[in-house]
Amino acid sequence: MEKESLSGRNVDPAYRRIIYFLLAGSRGGANRIQILRHLKENPVNANKLATDLKLDYKTILHHLKVLEQHNIITSSDKGAYGNVYFLSPYFESQYAILEEIWVKVNKTSEEKK
Repeated sequence: MEKESLSGRNVDPAYRRIIYFLLAGSRGGANRIQILRHLKENPVNANKLATDLKLDYKTILHHLKVLEQHNIITSSDKGAYGNVYFLSPYFESQYAILEEIWVKVNKTSEEKK
């Protein structure tokens, strides 16, 4: 399988498609981007994340579940109340994909205005 180079790193094209779909090609992508950008700087639990991002707690839980199912994030104690969420080591190594998508999403949303 051929891999594309992004900032000197190999990126699996299938992984890129999954990330792109979750962050730019589906409803809730903008919220997921906010969550990932926040977790990169400050790993927190779902309640703190909801407060910091001013989003509904159940919305945060939904997005965390989706991101965890796709191994984009991981948690300190799966299923426990108050567990702390982090970027997965692999996603963290491929974080440039998120910034690339963020630029495209912002550019597209500004063109619609």
